[in-house]
Amino acid sequence: MFNREKYKNIAEKILAPIKSADNTSKAKRNIFLIAQRSNAGRNLPEYYLIYFLLSDLLNYHNTGRFEKIAWSFPIDYKGKVFLIEHRKMGIGIFVQDPEIDEKDAEIIAKKIDGAVKSIRPFYDFIAEEAVKNSEFNIINNNHLLFERFSYFLSLYKKEMKKYAKYKGVVKKKVYKTKYGEATSYHPQDYKYYQNAKWFAISCIEAFFSWTEHLFIHLAVISENVTNGKDVSNLIDAEWKIKFRTAIKSKNQETTNFYNELLIVRQQLRNFVAHGAFGKNGNAFKFHSKTGAVPVLMNYKKQKNRFSLHGDLTFKEEDVINLLEDFIKFLWKGSLEPAMYYTQHYGLPTILTFASDGIYSNFSKTTEAMHEFAMELMSELDNAANMDW
Repeated sequence: MFNREKYKNIAEKILAPIKSADNTSKAKRNIFLIAQRSNAGRNLPEYYLIYFLLSDLLNYHNTGRFEKIAWSFPIDYKGKVFLIEHRKMGIGIFVQDPEIDEKDAEIIAKKIDGAVKSIRPFYDFIAEEAVKNSEFNIINNNHLLFERFSYFLSLYKKEMKKYAKYKGVVKKKVYKTKYGEATSYHPQDYKYYQNAKWFAISCIEAFFSWTEHLFIHLAVISENVTNGKDVSNLIDAEWKIKFRTAIKSKNQETTNFYNELLIVRQQLRNFVAHGAFGKNGNAFKFHSKTGAVPVLMNYKKQKNRFSLHGDLTFKEEDVINLLEDFIKFLWKGSLEPAMYYTQHYGLPTILTFASDGIYSNFSKTTEAMHEFAMELMSELDNAANMDW
């Protein structure tokens, strides 16, 4: 069982003589209106660490929300009131007399920073409880990850256009040597094709990075994965498990995408990701009477682990087409509302919305999800601007 009192005592010793302000603390009548931001407050730790310290651990009095203020803790330092506030422009220590109080504010900032650093197990406990109780949001990086994929995809297509333009074009060069004239031939399409291959590999890498992230959000929004521990385990799971959890449909189209994408991931992405040795050492060749023969270890666990194959090759155009077709697949049918929420609007996935059935209700139609997303965005904007 977590020993809260232990860390409360540690924090109080470090903060002393700081305490929650009371009737004996000296403060100007209109302190909440005239208090000014100190320079020392800019060195404070993250606002949420301070909030949990003062509110959850020490039970300091919080005066609550005000215009452009999320919370305010009046504290007493040597008999005088200082305000620890989270305002629109950030966390800060606010003082009554800037010229007089700045040095004290510096001491307060150092003490708070020291207290925060000394009670790290307390913050770990809060985080663990939040996950256990499924009370957390999942940060949404889908838009940026998809932009990365789109960037490499566009570069691949540009190089392929150049390759098509110069395909079969050979540049002839005649030059003199001491033995007479010599001629060299330089294919003009090769460099563009080679560039396209590199961009294709980067594009595939970016695709799997994006879907690894996307599937977590879809699993919560579309498939009602509501348990915090399950979400944590899913984040650590393999790509194929994420796919099956996010997309439960087992129709032929889904099955085909799953099988083909899994082959691409295993045979190509794992090969590249492990320095061209492959996940299991695919760049081996064994000696034989006919010379060096490639030994390609199968990714599928079969009785015959080793088999003879050629070099790992793939048709870039076919793989890229597969990826683009899968993206179109995500934007149709039952997944469309969830895709609009997480990919188009880029909203955080709120686990309690899944457990409360909110996502299920608004996932029935794309129109309903649009309205819900717009309303939620408005609420988040108001919260960010502290417009209560």
